[in-house]
Amino acid sequence: MLTATVRTRDGWAVPHAVVTLTDAAGTQVLRVDADADGAVHEGADLVPGAYVAVVTAVGYAPAASTAVVTASGHARLGAVTLSRQGGTELPPPGPWTIDPAHSSVVVVAQHLGISSVRGRFTELAGRIDVAPDDVARSTVQAVLTAASIDTGNAQRDEHLRSADFLDVGVFEQITYRSAGMTPAGSDRWTVHGELTLHGRAHPVDLDLTYLGTGADPWGGVRAAFRATAELRRDAFAIRFNEVVAAGVAMVGTTLKVELEIQAAQGTVLPG
Repeated sequence: MLTATVRTRDGWAVPHAVVTLTDAAGTQVLRVDADADGAVHEGADLVPGAYVAVVTAVGYAPAASTAVVTASGHARLGAVTLSRQGGTELPPPGPWTIDPAHSSVVVVAQHLGISSVRGRFTELAGRIDVAPDDVARSTVQAVLTAASIDTGNAQRDEHLRSADFLDVGVFEQITYRSAGMTPAGSDRWTVHGELTLHGRAHPVDLDLTYLGTGADPWGGVRAAFRATAELRRDAFAIRFNEVVAAGVAMVGTTLKVELEIQAAQGTVLPG
């Protein structure tokens, strides 16, 4: 009998992993699939002795260990941890819905060349799909309501909504759709995508960090991410500016975007 549980580094089940046992001569004596919960339970008795156990799953690096079959014909591998290929971790595969109440999209602009003005978009929706086979094929899509910009100053916000900047009467939404991802570290990715802003579409990369997962109060699972990007306003035909003393522009031409994203597992937000 062979028993084991197959988990990710974060403790999530790896469904349908495959466990193989080979003897000292290199002959395969057993091959069994884990169930949807990552559990392995093979009832056949095994010949006592030492074997090599190899656990594999699509998208994960194989894990090998020694399995000792006791005189009773049982071998217990315990918890086997699999790491993503390349060592990069992400949440369990499947859809994740962005929770706007616990997420923020902040834009930082230089003002007069000496300080920063921060604004956030208060209306956000989106989805993350973590691919089950190759995490680089995971996708992100998000929509912001342009008129929801909030800098804490009503007069400034109205100007930002005007045709000088976002022109929200014509361009109601700001959208982002990813086109691929490349690993940048054990928990970091570069997300390649296209941002549509002010009616113009332009490639924008996000520097993404995966912060981990955890349970929520409604019996669900949450994942958290942090991301940053830099934009040039003229790439989106937002060129309004005023020059003050000494030729200094009132508003900087480069914007920094800071994202704190929390997403719930599944296609519907719990709670």
